[in-house]
Amino acid sequence: MPRIAYVNGAYVRHFEAAVHVEDRGYQFADGVYEVCEVRHGYIVDLGRHLDRLDRSLRELRIGWPMSRAAMMQVIREVLRRNRVKNGLFYLQVTRGVARRDHVFPAGDTPPSIVVTAKRTDATAISRKNAEGISAITVPENRWDRVDIKTIGLLPNVLARQKAKEEGAQEAIFIDAQGIVKEGAATNVWIVDEDGVLRTRPAEHGILRGITRTTLMDVARSLGLKVEERAFSVAEMLAAREVFVTAATSICFPVVSIDGKVIGNGHPGSIAQNIREAFFDVAEKTLI
Repeated sequence: MPRIAYVNGAYVRHFEAAVHVEDRGYQFADGVYEVCEVRHGYIVDLGRHLDRLDRSLRELRIGWPMSRAAMMQVIREVLRRNRVKNGLFYLQVTRGVARRDHVFPAGDTPPSIVVTAKRTDATAISRKNAEGISAITVPENRWDRVDIKTIGLLPNVLARQKAKEEGAQEAIFIDAQGIVKEGAATNVWIVDEDGVLRTRPAEHGILRGITRTTLMDVARSLGLKVEERAFSVAEMLAAREVFVTAATSICFPVVSIDGKVIGNGHPGSIAQNIREAFFDVAEKTLI
């Protein structure tokens, strides 16, 4: 069965899916996106993802390509047509197709929308959870508005490639003061010596991850203390546990950073407990 994508009003075979050469997403990275997990036939945290999409669109002054209800129906249909019960969907909205010019196109230019879906490798995810992953640190070199989930991800791409070339799975951005910001595709957490979960505040400088938000609910349900407080590289390296969160992975334990072993070099119990409880607490929308 061929994969199916939704592109500007039509369901098309994935290998034939295309946008116009003058789509502003292609030429200017003038757009936003969301990635959402699908597990056991349910979409995880769909409401929060669409709320963040709404914020990203408003920050860039891009209109919704359709109503929220219609978008939910398209997402469900793409998942059904691709028979995805465990995997993810990707949704992208751009300012649309117009003659190339830096200024916004005419106000009646319709936004472009693409929705795709795919199954994920549960075995690979389980292995990373069981073994943990390694990470490197890289200097922050992104624009100031990383709180908007835009498709302008070139610094993230380069950071992830550097991590791969060094045998790691994630790159963690560090600001000029030596303070941890976030991963190239994740939010970063530590468990300090007192057993407190800490993550950088999301008012500025990082993306307010949906999984990050739900994880706070999960942690509190488990009786864990959570603090939104910045921490340094030194504090991260000395932590009992380090883990990263994202919709595509939930909670991956980090067992080494820049070659330095974290804790005892094995995934910690707190990350494991959070991961196991996550689905019970997260919002679930039936496909």
